[in-house]
Amino acid sequence: MTFSSVAFVAAESDAAQAAMRRLESRYDHVDPDRADLVVALGGDGFMLETLHRFVGRRIPIYGMNRGTVGFLMNSFREHGLIERLSRAQKVILHPLRMIARTSQGEQVEALAMNEVSLLRETRQAAKLRIRIDGKVRLDELACDGILLSTPAGSTAYNLSAHGPIIPLGAGITALTPISPFRPRRWRGALLPHTATVIFEVREAAKRPVSAVADYTEVRDVAEVEVREDRSIDLALLFDPEHNLEERIIAEQFLP
Repeated sequence: MTFSSVAFVAAESDAAQAAMRRLESRYDHVDPDRADLVVALGGDGFMLETLHRFVGRRIPIYGMNRGTVGFLMNSFREHGLIERLSRAQKVILHPLRMIARTSQGEQVEALAMNEVSLLRETRQAAKLRIRIDGKVRLDELACDGILLSTPAGSTAYNLSAHGPIIPLGAGITALTPISPFRPRRWRGALLPHTATVIFEVREAAKRPVSAVADYTEVRDVAEVEVREDRSIDLALLFDPEHNLEERIIAEQFLP
């Protein structure tokens, strides 16, 4: 990996801010808007924020964990950073693009690095119709919600909802129901990354549903369209001994 200028960004936590001060005192750095490589200090949530922040510039992001889980982050060390950045391996991710249309006729677009999820807003179960590439695959799903996950996001909310872990190069996304009631035995599907998925909310006035793309929430949706946006490349950097592909495989063998 070659680069000429580095910037540091950090989450608001004390640990992340302290780490940034130590790194800035030790290494040459520039303003994030002028850098050609960004080092992000925090947890997975902050990494998602950083990816969204720099999505238009297509510069690589190297994360170091100053948060909790840190699945998308490398381990934190002050020494040897330039050498680590030079040896880092690049992983290209493509986000999901959500187009949500509300019951009031408003349209909202947002990107999701992890997943797009639909969630019931009240005590009553949501009722959803699912179309994939124009064909109705499930006329009515009664559930708490449903999500469509990228491979990078498959170990996050998707895994908690009992969805499959997906290797990065598999070329598929995971469609995973959240507490399905009817059909009771349906546990989701694996879809080609080229698929366009449309969720139609049935009885929207009686059973309101919200749609969430990472941290963008749209309330009272009537229809949500989701597809992978391959025109956007997101570059993450990982230490060779701790790359994301290896972590995704290893996650499937944890007790």
